[in-house]
Amino acid sequence: MMKRVHVMVEGRVQGVGFRYFVQHEALKRQLTGWVKNNDDGTVEMEAQGHESALQLFLDTIEAGTMFAKVSHMHVEPRPVRPDETKFRIMYGNGV
Repeated sequence: MMKRVHVMVEGRVQGVGFRYFVQHEALKRQLTGWVKNNDDGTVEMEAQGHESALQLFLDTIEAGTMFAKVSHMHVEPRPVRPDETKFRIMYGNGV
């Protein structure tokens, strides 16, 4: 079953390669979506894929990396976007 989630991540998640980590983990699990830094220091993303792969992705993201430390992660369901074909890093205003 396909699912899509919107995720807000707080913690030490900017300036530590977190978006690239997120993209790598998403691609590894064949998920689509996007990730971006917000001005308030949070990282925002939407991810979509098979429910089991998505849950594994979320668990991995929440665990962080050697450099990135997630203190809080808020996850909300979103409607699936069947037209989306890749997972990308968004810069600035979404480009």
